[in-house]
Amino acid sequence: MRPIRLPEPPTQTMGVPEIFAAGAFSVIRRAVVIGNGYPGSENQCVGLVRSLGLSDKHVLYRVTRPRGGINEWLHWLPVSVHKKLEYVIRQICGYSRLLSTARGEKPVRHPLENGGNVGLSSVLEADVRQIVTMARETYEKDGPLLVVASGRDTISIASSIKRLASDNVFVVQIQHPRVHLNRFDLVITPRHDYYPLTPEGQEKIPQFLRRWITPREPPDGHVVLTTGALHQIDSAALRSAASAWHEEFAPLPKPLVVVNVGGPTGCCRYGSDLAKQLTAHLLNVLVSCGSIRISFSMRTPEKVSKIIIKELGNNPKVHIWDGEEPNPHLGHLAWADAFVVTADSISLISEACSTGKPVYVMGAERCTWKFTDFHKSLRERGVVRPFTGSEDMSDSWSYPPLNDTAEAASRVHEALAERGWKLRP
Repeated sequence: MRPIRLPEPPTQTMGVPEIFAAGAFSVIRRAVVIGNGYPGSENQCVGLVRSLGLSDKHVLYRVTRPRGGINEWLHWLPVSVHKKLEYVIRQICGYSRLLSTARGEKPVRHPLENGGNVGLSSVLEADVRQIVTMARETYEKDGPLLVVASGRDTISIASSIKRLASDNVFVVQIQHPRVHLNRFDLVITPRHDYYPLTPEGQEKIPQFLRRWITPREPPDGHVVLTTGALHQIDSAALRSAASAWHEEFAPLPKPLVVVNVGGPTGCCRYGSDLAKQLTAHLLNVLVSCGSIRISFSMRTPEKVSKIIIKELGNNPKVHIWDGEEPNPHLGHLAWADAFVVTADSISLISEACSTGKPVYVMGAERCTWKFTDFHKSLRERGVVRPFTGSEDMSDSWSYPPLNDTAEAASRVHEALAERGWKLRP
């Protein structure tokens, strides 16, 4: 079998001091990541920053929404409107509790905003004025600021930073923002985000709705298209994880099959039926497996996890992660001989496909809309295969690993060079 070359992380190079190499104000030495609290989005930002060599020089800001109670039904609102409405609701609830107390009624506990004391108070709130002021005031000393954002709630923040400090920042928005792309310096988005413009996508959109479906125009010159999601996995990360998890995974019988179970989404719906099908398939291939490691995500419904645990939890070849730290995910990526991943998680599939190892997808036939385009593109490239339960898991096959993060980082370098800027060497 031909060896698989994995993407290498950026390396430090020797050279003349930055100030002489490219001018006092043209070298980007720091970055700001704007996240939305969801690991899938924030991991893409950090992965890009890491690939650009700024992993030790970035600060995380987060756009937070009120959570708990009625707030879970208000996530379709813009963040600013949601927060104002939540404030009014809290005032009304506070007044109601005051009346109840005066009447001698027992007060009812309401969920705390953002989960209460679970550590979110230590995360920097994304404030446009603060970031813009910092970018302007430190520009002369520290040079331009790279801003990387991902997720719907970050769009207004990132575009406002670009508008107010365009001479001092370079703004990268990950995932299609569904607004005018000229509000950002660069947009990095998967090809399947443009599925509505394909003939297949157009057939599924009623004529009277087409003007409301985005994107409405093909990608222009400052859009970078990827196959999957960005992430932090490269050869260095896998080598480090292999070393860190050697004691636990090295003794396991081979082949080691890692099963990642996500959860239903709007474009990929399933429930206990898929869980039963998955367990049946795993039992069928168990004879050709040395070990199976199963992990659930935060999105996995309890009814799905219960079925899998009931059917496989007592099997001596199977180990199911209990959700307690440390998270073995990186160890799984480094030590697995093959992966089985549910079709709903583009992030998990993208990470597995960056290893060059066999990846089997469960439930792709249940996906709709742009998810069908994503899975079709992977199958056509020979990167994934459907999980049917008839596989011999000891059979190995390979493919050129997905390298989206490094390729996107290369495009960032090119875009900066067009502006006369560069990243620190």
